Amino acid sequence: MKVIEQLRLLSDERFLCIYEALVRDGFGPLDGEVAKALKFRPQAIVKIPMAKRAQRARRILDGEANAEMCYELFGTYLFTKHKQLVLDFLDGVGVEHDKGMISNVTEALPDPAKLSGALTELDQKYKAEDVTLYLSLCSEQWPSVPEVEAAWRKRLES
Repeated sequence: MKVIEQLRLLSDERFLCIYEALVRDGFGPLDGEVAKALKFRPQAIVKIPMAKRAQRARRILDGEANAEMCYELFGTYLFTKHKQLVLDFLDGVGVEHDKGMISNVTEALPDPAKLSGALTELDQKYKAEDVTLYLSLCSEQWPSVPEVEAAWRKRLES
């Protein structure tokens, strides 16, 4: 559950930034879950400030250790707001994809020999926090490539 570990390391401000980046028509990405937890009607949730909704959403993800929902939230954020980062990573480590979509994750593995170089290039083009967030997803996605998790963990120590 590396994404839950990554979630726990994010500042409240960073999580709010990710949450707000995915707002559609005034609703946050997990507002349905937040409304249910607060016993609100889904439409009434917009009366609560976004920061409070994001805080509650974060507690839901962390409290239930809901790695799948967390993975989806982070993945949606990266794919909608930083798609080129995803594409550059996949290209940099030799993973075949169609505009970021990988047809067979178990066969299309990142080349560990290309990982360091790809990360160096990503760090020159993108915010380190976004690269690290994406690496947490990659370490969930490719547990059979321990170099990916090792690179993510090394970034956490810095």
